[in-house]
Amino acid sequence: MKVTHQGKSRHYRTVWFDKASNRVRLIEQRLLPHKFKVVSTADYRETARAITDMIVRGAGAIGAAAAYGLAQGARAYRRGGLKAFERHLAKVHHTLAEARPTAVDPLNAMHGMLAQMTGDTVAERQQQALTAAEQFAEDDVAHCEALGQHGEQLIHEGARVLTHCNAGWLAFVDVGSATAPMYAAQANGKSFHVFCDETRPRSQGAILTAWELAQQGIAHDIIADNAAGHFMQLGEIDLVITGSDRVLGRTGEVANKIGTYTKAVLAKRHGIPFYVAIPLSTIDWELESGQAIPIEERDEDEVLSAWGVTPSGRRQQMRLANPSSNARNPAFDVTPPELITGIITPLGIFKPRQLWKHRAKLGQAATIC
Repeated sequence: MKVTHQGKSRHYRTVWFDKASNRVRLIEQRLLPHKFKVVSTADYRETARAITDMIVRGAGAIGAAAAYGLAQGARAYRRGGLKAFERHLAKVHHTLAEARPTAVDPLNAMHGMLAQMTGDTVAERQQQALTAAEQFAEDDVAHCEALGQHGEQLIHEGARVLTHCNAGWLAFVDVGSATAPMYAAQANGKSFHVFCDETRPRSQGAILTAWELAQQGIAHDIIADNAAGHFMQLGEIDLVITGSDRVLGRTGEVANKIGTYTKAVLAKRHGIPFYVAIPLSTIDWELESGQAIPIEERDEDEVLSAWGVTPSGRRQQMRLANPSSNARNPAFDVTPPELITGIITPLGIFKPRQLWKHRAKLGQAATIC
């Protein structure tokens, strides 16, 4: 996406790889929307920390970051033969896989890479690792563009669309999932309005989605998370589109940012279509129940405090809650298939429980990373 920074407009991807330095380059998302900065990670451990600390976040973006991190770790190996290389690679894989456990994109990305690293020498496998990582990133962009074309038909002229958290360009390598239909609709000349849930506790909707839409020139309002039901009751929301960090292909259950389940319940109550937009790397074909999805629980300080910018421009954390209170901070929840109108994919829109029926087509396409 094009970003206007210091008076200049330039196209950026969320994450990319610098071959010369063996560094992963990332947009520092924690500083947005007040400051735009690109950072780099020196090794796979730093890349994993960037994922854990949410310098980079979002299903496709951390999938690509993990893929580049695996390539980064592979290319840094200098010690010996294939057996030792494989042990080193297993350590790299484990470190990156544990960075944020709920999302399945990093696992799918790295598993696809390992399947392609079949060379007879360490040097061949190192090159294959980078080639496969770059292909995953390209596929992520292509998948998001394709699902945007399928989802665009859902946005009619004058539509009022609600989205939750950030499943935009910043959450993927480019284009985004939930925002892809919006960008396609805008390109086709449609006029519509977006409601951005603030998405506490990290406020990705207010901070990231709103910033993206402002960069793109799409009309939008930020609303408090608890205001969505009010606007639905007033008839001011026509459609809900969210992203996902893991969709179970066997059951159609969807894990996404905490609060997604609440919005799905409200949408069902008010007869509003609720769609989930995903690239194919977000489908988990193995787990058999949403209860088996590992739900990340993050530091309680995210709930008890908030980051902001002072009038002087200094970024500062402020305590909001009662000083003696503790907090619970699950980062995701699981939405059952009966609350979901459809899953928007690069190959079309499917009912949640239809994914398994079409697993040969969807699963095969997802492995071309």
